[in-house]
Amino acid sequence: MNMRTHVGIIGAGPAGLMLSLLLSGEGIDSIVLESRSREGIEATIRAGVLEQGTVDLMTEMGLDERMKREGSVHHGIELRFDGEGHRIPLSELTNERAITVYPQHEVLKDLIAARLNQGGPLLFNVKDVQLSDISSDQPRIRFVHEQEQHELQCDFIAGCDGFHGVSRPSIPAERQTMFSRTYPFGWLGILMQAPPSANELIYAYSDRGFALVSTRSQDLQRMYIQCDPQDEIANWSDEMILEELQTRLATKDNWQLRVGPIIQKSILAMRSFVIEPMQYGRLFLAGDVAHIVPPTGAKGLNLAVADVRHLARALTVFYKENQAHLLEAYSTTCVRRVWRAEHFSWWMTSMLHRFPGEDSFYQRLQRAQLEYTVRSRAAATSLAENYVGLPFD
Repeated sequence: MNMRTHVGIIGAGPAGLMLSLLLSGEGIDSIVLESRSREGIEATIRAGVLEQGTVDLMTEMGLDERMKREGSVHHGIELRFDGEGHRIPLSELTNERAITVYPQHEVLKDLIAARLNQGGPLLFNVKDVQLSDISSDQPRIRFVHEQEQHELQCDFIAGCDGFHGVSRPSIPAERQTMFSRTYPFGWLGILMQAPPSANELIYAYSDRGFALVSTRSQDLQRMYIQCDPQDEIANWSDEMILEELQTRLATKDNWQLRVGPIIQKSILAMRSFVIEPMQYGRLFLAGDVAHIVPPTGAKGLNLAVADVRHLARALTVFYKENQAHLLEAYSTTCVRRVWRAEHFSWWMTSMLHRFPGEDSFYQRLQRAQLEYTVRSRAAATSLAENYVGLPFD
């Protein structure tokens, strides 16, 4: 069965769905192919810190109703170390820009609903996806859906199918350069039914390792502690996790964590990854398929949104003005932002985590950086600008 569209989009994550909606708003057809089920996507619990630019874009697109009702706008974050908390006033330092805590799986629910309400093709449970002729002007995607073989003919393909997808391996190995770093620690994350322990996110550095407190809602909290990435979650009882959180977050004024039943816990490995270029022929990569950042900087979803905003604009100029210069510059444009986010995420990670085998010299350097960041307005402004998100352009 043959099909035809302007842009074939592989992956119904934040990048693929946002791209389909942006293109639809410009009258450009697309078909979205997703290997998972809708239920599986919407049930996968993910954290989510949205930059100001991501929030503004969703608002412009009319996707902000639930986000404004259920999300939590934060105007600052806290850096906690040596038993004291230090607030970084994000909005004060960035001309009233802020972040919104709104989980990624909730964003996906909104994007999926919007796509289906538009009547745009969104195929779940797609199997055996194969790309061909991506260096020609008529690339094709072969796939199986509902036990039928299909061939989708496109003008362009957007690979938005994540790190383990089929898009990146479709680029010849000699035409891509990969940069990666694996961190010697992971995050043990929990979802806990409890009232908020803080009004804003807490990033804590301690001799026992990093900890993070993030409020999900008035009765649901997301928290993390640094751990061995090879550890087994079965080795951590609920009591051990809560005790470790309290120890790492302890302050001189006896701050107490508000606790309740832990309803989910898992261990997340941490890595950085970038591929250059993010395009080959008529194939354009966006989101986790092209870059991964450690979650300390809260950049993953926001980078995906930035990618597809540039790609949608480039495709719009191509179809409406018959100009390809933005498409040709897509990778160069995106990679500049990607490496800024990679550096910020690496910097936050290096400043706040304990590294195996580190000596007292390195620990002193970390404390010096933390003290400078909370005492220098210039240093705090740099953190704030990167955390709330640099302008798209």
